[in-house]
Amino acid sequence: MNIYRAQILFGSLLRRKYVTQLKELIEHEKMHLSIFGDVLSARGVRRCRSYWFCGAGGFLLGLLTSFFGRRGVMACTAAVENVVLGHLYKQLEFLDGVDAEARAAVASIVADEEEHLDVGETEGGNNPWYKPVRFIVAISTEFVIWLGMKL
Repeated sequence: MNIYRAQILFGSLLRRKYVTQLKELIEHEKMHLSIFGDVLSARGVRRCRSYWFCGAGGFLLGLLTSFFGRRGVMACTAAVENVVLGHLYKQLEFLDGVDAEARAAVASIVADEEEHLDVGETEGGNNPWYKPVRFIVAISTEFVIWLGMKL
């Protein structure tokens, strides 16, 4: 979510047209955070210890990708969502037959994340010039997920 916050901040300063679209995406992310928060709270599970660290890293990543303009922002969105979807699909598989309520919560988010991936890819994120951006963002996102699962 902090990636979008930074991109909105940067875009607002330069009056970029994509800020409205980013605000729609961040609203979805806020809803996802609430859904996950409710599921975790109902099970007495705390937020991962890396939450604030990851938020700061996400903000920095959002700022850096903003310097590449709309296509850089969309490359970032596509890369993050691609990794996140892979993680969510694994979670769905893991939760199948184990926790129906948690699985339903994860499933309720998947469609939004697939839409975000589609937006990122169709709005310029698949441009070959942005492969290095996508690679760095994907690796960073994989690390954040790994860290969150370990702490």
